[in-house]
Amino acid sequence: MSEGRLTQRFNIALGYAFDLHARQLRKGTQTPYIAHLLSVAALVLEDGGDEDLAIAALLHDAVEDQGGLITLEKIRRAFGDRVAEIVLGCSDSTSLVKPAWRERKERYLAHLATAGPDVLKVSLADKLHNARAILLDLRQDGDAVWKRFSGGKEGTLWYYRALADLYQARGNSPYADELGRVVGEMERFVKGNRG
Repeated sequence: MSEGRLTQRFNIALGYAFDLHARQLRKGTQTPYIAHLLSVAALVLEDGGDEDLAIAALLHDAVEDQGGLITLEKIRRAFGDRVAEIVLGCSDSTSLVKPAWRERKERYLAHLATAGPDVLKVSLADKLHNARAILLDLRQDGDAVWKRFSGGKEGTLWYYRALADLYQARGNSPYADELGRVVGEMERFVKGNRG
């Protein structure tokens, strides 16, 4: 594949992602979930990612949300080992019954501390898009936003601060700094709305 070019593989992955997530909406919204997957793929491409990384971005939640290890093997057969390993590296759970929220997040943070650059790039794009969405919703809906998240306000803020610090320590992507800024805005918003 030529650098900076997408092939029919990306189109096939897009269709596969659509089929997997067609009935899924973003938490607490009427936004089709595919919007998030497209945004993450766009961020990965804009950050210099190749087609494999863009495909992994489209499929990054497939294992976690749509079938566990069975889905992972389907991804491996359709798109290859590299894509499958990135998707696995971006998943905080592979079981159909997920462990407790805090346990999953702590394990995921520990995993990211040693994850390779491909996983970091896709994971960072995912978390940046999520954080931007949370910040926008905070500005519109205030504290009601936190009811959407298993970690609530304190847990969600802890998790995104830990992620931002980890990506900034590990990488050289401008998106790591951007995530830090967005999380800082989330923290300031919450602090300004206390009392």
